[in-house]
Amino acid sequence: MIDEILQYNRQFVERGEYHQFATSKYPDKRIAIVTCMDTRLTHLLPAALGIKNGDVKMIKNAGGTITNPFDSTMRSLLVAIYELGVNEIMAIGHTSCGVQGMDSSHILDLMRERGVDEEHISLMRHCGIDLDSWLHGFDDTENAVNGTVDLVKNHPLVPKDITVRGFIIDSLTGELKAL
Repeated sequence: MIDEILQYNRQFVERGEYHQFATSKYPDKRIAIVTCMDTRLTHLLPAALGIKNGDVKMIKNAGGTITNPFDSTMRSLLVAIYELGVNEIMAIGHTSCGVQGMDSSHILDLMRERGVDEEHISLMRHCGIDLDSWLHGFDDTENAVNGTVDLVKNHPLVPKDITVRGFIIDSLTGELKAL
């Protein structure tokens, strides 16, 4: 499948189709969006919000949440604020998220089935990594989004003049609900 994607890419470049996406690294709307990596949102979320290439910084991860004040999503937001001029942040969860209800013991079992050695799992635990917490999903999307908003608003490195708001998007209709 990767080879097919690479072939398409060569043709895309040869046809000059990239011209329609030309923009700068600075988000025109000065907004960063933290959202889920769910494939249903790839085109739906920008269409439902009326945003186009270059309008916002879109940061995606599993669940669209920030669970650690020093994770890569938080780092990306800080770069967006200080280097790219972002002054508003939207945390957008969605309905029917696969991370909601995700069970860490199930994920660990799947790892073992795929050949991850128990020694590696034990080593991580002995190094202080709480795999059960790290791999656990969330029980309620609204609470998870509100937790992300709270973490960002109260992060010691985020200036107080940054607007941070939470939302849930319907993964079927695109309807946005403010929290």
